[in-house]
Amino acid sequence: MNLSLRLDDLRNTYRSGELTPRTLLLGLREKAAALNPDYHLFIHLLTVEELEPYLAALESRDLESLPLYGVPFAIKDNIDLAGIATTAACPAFAYVPDRSATVVEQLLALGAIPLGKTNLDQFATGLNGTRSPYGACRNSVLPDYPAGGSSAGSSLAVALSVASFALGTDTAGSGRVPAALNNLVGLKATLGLISTAGVVPACRTLDCVTTFTATAKEASQLLALTARPDPRDDYSRHNPQWNDCSAFGAPRRFRFGVPRQQDLAFFGCPEGPQLFMETIERLERLGGEAVELDLSPFLEAARLLYEGPWVAERYSVAGPLIEREPQAILPVIRAVLAKAPTVDGVQTFRARYRLQALKAQCDRAMDALDCVLTPTIGRPVTLAELAAEPELRNSELGYYTNFMNLLDYAAVAVPCAFMANGLPWGVTLFGRAFTDQYLLSVADALQRQRDKALPVPGAPARHDRARLVVCGAHLDGLALNWQLKQRGARLIEVTQSSADYRLYALAGGPPLRPGMLRVDEGGVAIEVEVWELPSSELGSFLTGIPAPLGLGKVQLADGRWESGFICEAYGLEGAQDISHLGGWRAYLNYP
Repeated sequence: MNLSLRLDDLRNTYRSGELTPRTLLLGLREKAAALNPDYHLFIHLLTVEELEPYLAALESRDLESLPLYGVPFAIKDNIDLAGIATTAACPAFAYVPDRSATVVEQLLALGAIPLGKTNLDQFATGLNGTRSPYGACRNSVLPDYPAGGSSAGSSLAVALSVASFALGTDTAGSGRVPAALNNLVGLKATLGLISTAGVVPACRTLDCVTTFTATAKEASQLLALTARPDPRDDYSRHNPQWNDCSAFGAPRRFRFGVPRQQDLAFFGCPEGPQLFMETIERLERLGGEAVELDLSPFLEAARLLYEGPWVAERYSVAGPLIEREPQAILPVIRAVLAKAPTVDGVQTFRARYRLQALKAQCDRAMDALDCVLTPTIGRPVTLAELAAEPELRNSELGYYTNFMNLLDYAAVAVPCAFMANGLPWGVTLFGRAFTDQYLLSVADALQRQRDKALPVPGAPARHDRARLVVCGAHLDGLALNWQLKQRGARLIEVTQSSADYRLYALAGGPPLRPGMLRVDEGGVAIEVEVWELPSSELGSFLTGIPAPLGLGKVQLADGRWESGFICEAYGLEGAQDISHLGGWRAYLNYP
């Protein structure tokens, strides 16, 4: 079956009448069953009888009424699907839930159809996909390599084209490492943005539900459909940023962090450094400015995940079974959790204090950046290497991923290249909480740069920083500039407006104030500054702007439109036209 399962392609196929969900799902089930003995991607494939209620329900619904009509998806087997056993890759732990996880309920209500429950590293503890009694998951491209974990089976379901997308989870990289190894986009959204109600916890305070898709655009669409506050989830959070994928598009000029040379680790991979450098250059061609970033505090935070009390948090789920029936847990998982019972309250609080100090340091480093670029993994390891040194090799896979949830950042893994042996290679873009759609827009631009066949979207995605064009007393160093700086604003650029404006010195003061008015003819270019401030601060800034001034859209010399100060025409009574001076500073310095 060579049909494209991408969301928009599949919808168009259904719309054409060439295919029905029933035909597709039954065919995909046969394909998955044939692949499973080699790849071990499914723990449980839904039977024809178990699929029937979902298929029958769709037959009475209209395609246009359901955004995910007939879309096949797979579910990591630590996420509940009502009536189907959840195992977390541990048969002795298995239970049959009466209710699906919230995110699964959302997807079913949108018309998606579950194909089955996918394999994983037991209790989602591992980044390689081999720690399962249901079989080790081999890579979708090269059989001597692992699929990556813990969401191994979910990544394979998409990579092997038996599902349009799949749900995974991510505590330390489980939704990103498998994406990198199987040429997929892996979205680890901001903590709490997608509900974890109905998910077997690994570390409940850190766990995220993730998606695996072929493209960043699809990840964006799914995020927009599922990012909702959930009363079932005590860790659920409202998204203060724009979450509508209709605003999804190419990034505007941006600054991205790049780890210092001494912080980069490729563990002997000869191709990684060059591939990473090429990706930096690609982002620069997209309008990015690379800024060196000290990654050491991020890496120190990462070490806390398995050296600190979060191992005890993992133990809170698997521990009772270990104590009651130790042989039910794989030896490698028991070894990881062995020290958890010795972690006490004092150690816990000391670790949390250290994490908070590191987060403050990392947040300051992130404040002047739009995102950060790292490799997703330093070096792919073979199955043989994993078997020989399981803990070391697994640890290496998490070098760039372990800190993300501890520090409350959003992240997306995006494929960028193939290594000489044909194995996929990719990078991760991460940023502040709730910058998910923005990160996906950058990931999409990288993908479109690599694959010219992908459609080019329009307006840039929003993120957690707003840009503001100022032309008067808010210019750097002038009387009202403090109103921007006290809100955490930073100067982005000094430039000019397009040649469509007149500038006036308004009557009254102090402080003296200009008014910039767009005109149909006789306009000139006005000197302006572009500042960037947290979007959450924009409202308080706006309410303090006195009439006749306000915020609107200002066109810059290069054709961009940004939010900025404009003046109502009625406010020009008694004003002096100073357009010939070209800017407010020139007026203040005019003899």
